[in-house]
Amino acid sequence: MVGSVYSLQRAATMDRVFERAARWGLETEYRDAFGNVRTVEPQVLARILEALAAGRDAVHRMLPRSIVIRGDESLRLAAVEGLPLRWQIFSERKIAEGEGASPLLALPRALQNGIFRLRVTLGSLSGCLAEDVCLVVCRDRAYQGEQTPPGRMWALGVQLYGVRSLRNWGHGDFTDLAALLDLAADLGAAGIGLNPLHALFDDRASDASPYAPNSRLFLNPLYIDVDAVPEFPGLQAAGLEKEVERLRTQDIVDYDGVANAKMRALELAYHAFRQAGSAERRQAFDRFRQAGGSTLLHFACFEWLRRKFGHPWWQWPHEWRRAEERALATLRRTEAVSTGLFEFVQWVAHEQLDRCRAKGHERALPLGLYLDIAVGVCSDGFDAWCDQDAVLAGMAVGAPPDVLNTAGQNWGLAGFNPAGLEGRQFEPFRLMLQASMRYAGAIRLDHVLGLKRLYLIPHGVQASQGAYIRFPFEAMLAVAALSSMEHGCIVVGEDLGTIPENFRETLADWGIWTYQVMLFERSGDGAFFPPESYRENALVSFGTHDVATFAGWRDQHDLAVKQALGMDPGETSEERHGALDALRRALRQRGLETVDFVSVARYLADTPSRLLVISMEDVLGIRNQVNLPGTTNEHPNWRHRLPVSLEDLKNQAALKSTADIMRSAGRGSPP
Repeated sequence: MVGSVYSLQRAATMDRVFERAARWGLETEYRDAFGNVRTVEPQVLARILEALAAGRDAVHRMLPRSIVIRGDESLRLAAVEGLPLRWQIFSERKIAEGEGASPLLALPRALQNGIFRLRVTLGSLSGCLAEDVCLVVCRDRAYQGEQTPPGRMWALGVQLYGVRSLRNWGHGDFTDLAALLDLAADLGAAGIGLNPLHALFDDRASDASPYAPNSRLFLNPLYIDVDAVPEFPGLQAAGLEKEVERLRTQDIVDYDGVANAKMRALELAYHAFRQAGSAERRQAFDRFRQAGGSTLLHFACFEWLRRKFGHPWWQWPHEWRRAEERALATLRRTEAVSTGLFEFVQWVAHEQLDRCRAKGHERALPLGLYLDIAVGVCSDGFDAWCDQDAVLAGMAVGAPPDVLNTAGQNWGLAGFNPAGLEGRQFEPFRLMLQASMRYAGAIRLDHVLGLKRLYLIPHGVQASQGAYIRFPFEAMLAVAALSSMEHGCIVVGEDLGTIPENFRETLADWGIWTYQVMLFERSGDGAFFPPESYRENALVSFGTHDVATFAGWRDQHDLAVKQALGMDPGETSEERHGALDALRRALRQRGLETVDFVSVARYLADTPSRLLVISMEDVLGIRNQVNLPGTTNEHPNWRHRLPVSLEDLKNQAALKSTADIMRSAGRGSPP
């Protein structure tokens, strides 16, 4: 009897969990890459629900939490027919209102693009029911770039940290980037493609992955050219001559050394600025602080607090575990000098990157900068602390088991909370997009599938035991399109791997470009698809930073590295030989007789795709892979420096040859 009562209680608890999951958009089961249906454990669902709902229950609603308007459609309420209703639309103030009867609600046709708050009040015999909705009006697609020739472009993909120049400090910087933009213009390229420039943790700089940021709202100070800061007294006065000379000679970026030298130098520059900064510079700094508002203030306080306490923010004293406005304003007053340093550093980084943006305009580059945006943030970073209602810090984003990763993947990153985004009218998502779009002609959203759903893994749970949370997909795309139009910035979605049916078609409908990688564009028998099969609104490339370079792939260097590390290469030597034979056949069908990167560049240049990104590693014939997934210290990820200095790049025959190929294929501009 006791056992049966317990079973009934457990079943009732599971039913309640499954019911709550359905209301919050949490999927209780999914089909994995092997075709198996996996049911999520109730305790895992409960953990995720706790983070999603923060103790709240999802109540029955007349309307969804967010609604997208693309035309003149009416809204249908989940309410009985014939009840009187009143609606109001608010921006910063009330901009429209009206009355009607349920269940239909007709909105004004003249409503302009934007994000608004819609309040609907429904009358009945038992009283009035009021509900707020995030209303996203977007009647256009995302920005598609200039329609004037050249219609098809190419860009150079560069690992900026790895740029070697006579003057940088062993780590590429924004002055190097400006020179790269000049080089791109001289070659007829549309711009320079970069990994995320998000702020990392400069006090643990060896955690160097640009895809594991402290914040997607701020910049990585290691890219600052300290010599270009007017208040910096110089290497000799700073006592850094020998250290910087040592850093310049390294073939592997010494992140800790670079960070220590640069932060020491920036502190000297900051104190000199405080004592004798020009009136013009002080005014510019004040304007930057004013524009940054409370977010910049919070970031400066966070950087000071995490250095003070030395632990993740959830282990700080209780009063600092959330970004409380009053407490942080007090801290800003009492520690004005110390927190001001972090504002100063971000100002300098912004000014230098903004000059790169201006350089792109000056050289009439169609793109200028193409920047990546990471799919998530570190749980102990600023974004997760500052926006706890919008970021799920207690769990990681990942992927369920598949053929290559049978245990699933845990990326160790915190993702957005869909309910929190809707409650904030998508402001955290908009700010994240703006932080990169303000500098770029194009951005790429890493793991764009995350706009539709994310695979969440509570901390301490195996990667294979996670669950999918659904996002308001159309609203996310509409917000991205609005931001794209506002900034004149093309949006590319990294849509590699297994994706839901009609996913790419929905992206295309909103003007989001797709991402096609030649290594993966192959049929079931291994044949490479012809250039004509590639899509027009797409970014194409040979590989990605997570796979072998062309030279490494051709020479099987990547397989040898994985075998030496005791890793499963995922491919046998015989299979690689077969892939090379397939490439040889594909190239010969285009009249290309040699299996080298020149032929691959010609092949890709013939695609109809609007943007082709050529990586500097492939041009220079580098075999070392940028990042080897599944490794940390075993492989020098994000650390290799280019073997050729920036000053010598313009003399590289391979680079000139690449530019000629692009020009002859109708990409790019005349020199």
